[in-house]
Amino acid sequence: MGIARNSLTLMLSVALSACGGDSSNTSGGTISSGSSGGGSSGSNTSGCSLSERQSWVKSQLDEWYLFPNLLNNNVAPSAYTNVQDYIDALVAPARAQSKDRYFTYITSIAEENAYYNSGSTAGLGIRLAFDSSSSRLFVVESFESGPALGVGIDRGTEILAIGPAASSLQSVSSLVASGGTQALSDALGPDDPGVSRVLQVHTNGQVSNVTVTKTNYNIDPVSDRYGAKVIDDNGTKVGYINLRTFIDSADSDLRTAMDTFRSQGIDKIIVDLRYNGGGLVDISALFGDLLGKANVGKVFSYTTFRDSKSARNTTTNFSAHPQAIAPTKIAFIGMYGTASASELLTNAFIPYMGNNMALVGTNTYGKPVGQIGLDRSACDDRLRVMAFKTENANHQGQYFTGLATVVPNTCAAGDDISRQLGDPSEAATRAALNFLSGQSCTPITSSASGTRTQDATPRRTLIRPANPNAAQHETPGLF
Repeated sequence: MGIARNSLTLMLSVALSACGGDSSNTSGGTISSGSSGGGSSGSNTSGCSLSERQSWVKSQLDEWYLFPNLLNNNVAPSAYTNVQDYIDALVAPARAQSKDRYFTYITSIAEENAYYNSGSTAGLGIRLAFDSSSSRLFVVESFESGPALGVGIDRGTEILAIGPAASSLQSVSSLVASGGTQALSDALGPDDPGVSRVLQVHTNGQVSNVTVTKTNYNIDPVSDRYGAKVIDDNGTKVGYINLRTFIDSADSDLRTAMDTFRSQGIDKIIVDLRYNGGGLVDISALFGDLLGKANVGKVFSYTTFRDSKSARNTTTNFSAHPQAIAPTKIAFIGMYGTASASELLTNAFIPYMGNNMALVGTNTYGKPVGQIGLDRSACDDRLRVMAFKTENANHQGQYFTGLATVVPNTCAAGDDISRQLGDPSEAATRAALNFLSGQSCTPITSSASGTRTQDATPRRTLIRPANPNAAQHETPGLF
């Protein structure tokens, strides 16, 4: 059934999300349970006790879960001391088949709305990746309004030790030896404004101790430093855009970037989604529109719910926008942190670009499904339920092991953190430019990704804390 893009979430009466961990369209409606009660602690506040919250979660999963036959209905809620562990037990059969890798979870309505409206969160303002081969911790991205960049911590900085004070620093290697990467998350402390940590860092050839105090900040979805630019590649103009996350505030950034490319007649584009864990379906569709001037009126994607909810199935078509362009070639940079709305966007162009598009980097995460947001506002609970699958115009959408097996061309490339994102000499950006210029490349090995990792040489893993906040669900490696 076809519908107008801007009424998608209202027509569904739910907040659709195609994130890699995952999301809500806060401009649309959400389903509310109508329950009463207050507080989000799950204590004994009326309506929000642990048992009441667990009961509500189970009823929602029974009604909406995409794979109802993969729910474990023999789980005893009394065996679990928090809601998330109970959810994990319920969806364990689907997780065992790699169909729900932490896609169904409980989060805060207030936190998620703040994040999807403007990228609002709190912390250091960096993305962290761990090199397991040498037990080293690196910053792979630093956000402009976060406190870390203000003290000189940027992409390529190595963190050697962490502590509440210089006198109590613990080395990264010792922390990991004692408690794995979760020990690194624990050492960095809660993501609350005012929390300070001393970091021993190696940057620009120098080792020093810096104190960083966590603050509230907004993630700019397209960096003002390197997020959108025109690259002159041996006389050919190439448009480069790096989208960090699919949130509402990306709308104007994407339009501005595409209008710049349009005004300069650019028809070769690099879309860098290497760390993008996903986000809002509407923003992914908008990005598709802006890249799909030649496809107006054609199918962008199909959204399909379980059989009992088939009346909510929708078809989204490409729409016209004055800033849109019609690329002749597109290189999508994706890596194991690339998920959901990022994969939805890439997959949507396969029927139209064919051999004129490529996936550059590594295999992606593999999330051809999305969530709805189910709200119990009295408890500040938003349940993210994996409830629908997405497919492109050719009905391709079973890429649970990543996009490398379905994109017509792939080019293997690493993530060179010694150079800024968008630098023409950075490994993945260079490989993308080479594809656009017609050069051959080595295909990506299409193994299952399984976890949110960033494949490179050496291998680095985007860190995921055991209990991620709303922003960390969508932004792999965020601290």
